[in-house]
Amino acid sequence: MTNEKARRFRALHTTPALRLPNCWDAASAAVIEAAGARAVATTSAGVAWSLGFPDGDALDRRTAVDAIARVARAVDVPVTADIESGYGETPSEVAATAAAVVEAGAVGVNIEDSAPTDAGLLRGIADQAERIAAVREGAGADLYINARIDVYLRGFGEDVALLEVTAARAARYLEAGADGIFVPGVADAETIAELAKAVDAPLNVLAGPGAPSPSELDHLGVARISLGESIASAAYGLARRAAIGLLEEDSYDEVAGGIDYGTMNGMLRS
Repeated sequence: MTNEKARRFRALHTTPALRLPNCWDAASAAVIEAAGARAVATTSAGVAWSLGFPDGDALDRRTAVDAIARVARAVDVPVTADIESGYGETPSEVAATAAAVVEAGAVGVNIEDSAPTDAGLLRGIADQAERIAAVREGAGADLYINARIDVYLRGFGEDVALLEVTAARAARYLEAGADGIFVPGVADAETIAELAKAVDAPLNVLAGPGAPSPSELDHLGVARISLGESIASAAYGLARRAAIGLLEEDSYDEVAGGIDYGTMNGMLRS
C-alpha cells in the first residue's frame, strides 16, 4: 500500500460526502475513474456475479483478492474493497485476508457483521469486534476499515431499538480498530440524520432511487455515499433488454448510447 494513497483516501471522508460508484471488474473501475470518481469501491455482489457466483461469501479468498488486484491495477485513484465477512472463519484467517487485500493494492475495506452461515442473523458484537481487530492487525495502521452494520438491513426490532443497537455496535467496532461505519438499509432522512449524530465516526450509507439526494445526504452529516451493486445490476439489466430486443423485438435500440470502442479500449492498460 502506498501511504500517500491511503492518506488521500482517508481525507476524502468529510463534507461534501465521498461519492463512491461501485465497480465489479477492472473495466468498470476504469470507466468510473474516467467519469471523475476520486476513489473506487468494489461491490462484492457485482464481483461475484461477474465471476459466475452468487453473492454472499461464495468466493474463496484467492479469487476475491485476485479480482481486487485487477481493479487496483486498472486505476490510479484509491481503491476500497468489499471483503464481505472476511473470507475466513477465524480472526486469524480474516487477518490473512486483510494482509492479502493490502498486498493487492487496496487502501480500504468494508467488512460486514452478517453471519454467512446463518441467513438473516448477525454475529455477536464481541465476535465481530474481534474480527475487526484482526483486520487491523493483519493490514496495519494505514488501511481504512469501514465496519458495516446490518441491523437496519436485516430489520431487527423497532426504529428506536435499531438506532440504539446500531450505535452500540458502532462504538464497539470503532474501539476494535474501525475507522468508519457503514449502515445499509436506511433511506429516510430523519433516521440518517440521527445515525450521523449517534455514530462517532464518518458515516457511510447505501443510496439509490428513493433515498435523499447526494447533496441532501451532505446536509444530513453523511461522509460517504455508496451505490452498492446497483450499477452492476443496471448493466446486467441492459444486457437482458438488449438480448430481448435482438431475440424477440426485432430491435437494436438498447445498445445505443454505449461507450464507443476506441474510448473504451483506451481506458484499459495492457
